[in-house]
Amino acid sequence: MKNDIKEVLFDEKQLAERVKELGEKISEDYRGKDLVVVGVLKGSVVFTSDLIKNISIPCELDFMAVSSYGNSTETSGVVRILKDLDHSIENKHVLIVEDIVDSGITLNYLLGYLKARKASSIEIVSLLNKPERRTADLDVKYIGFEVPNEFIIGYGIDYAEKYRNLPYIGILKEEVYEK
Repeated sequence: MKNDIKEVLFDEKQLAERVKELGEKISEDYRGKDLVVVGVLKGSVVFTSDLIKNISIPCELDFMAVSSYGNSTETSGVVRILKDLDHSIENKHVLIVEDIVDSGITLNYLLGYLKARKASSIEIVSLLNKPERRTADLDVKYIGFEVPNEFIIGYGIDYAEKYRNLPYIGILKEEVYEK
């Protein structure tokens, strides 16, 4: 796998430090509130796991699976809910955990979908932000790192279901996904 990496952007130490900072800020902002952390599968699972370990207040954990990519490097623009929430979010404060905000199409759809469920509030935390690619107007409250307009992998983020297990965030070599 290492031969497929063009460059490591954020190593394990940088990721751990930033996730800790985000967990502390979220704990401060949601103290005394009924918080539901919603991880967006599959890409956010590593980030979500590390993040909740750094949230020092009680919170619920739920997951959704949403897709607009399939095995492609480009969004199809068609969003599908593959797994919905297991519990009600009515009158609760929802924090959507995303691995990367790219075009924003999927997350924009998800926000609209969840707003109909009468949550007290809905905010987004994303480990990575790729603003150059944004086509949807989104307000991401918590951002781990800005990344360049490259194909990012690792720490839960995949290409064709591979590379999720890398302990760092890297850029995938073009020749790997242009095959």
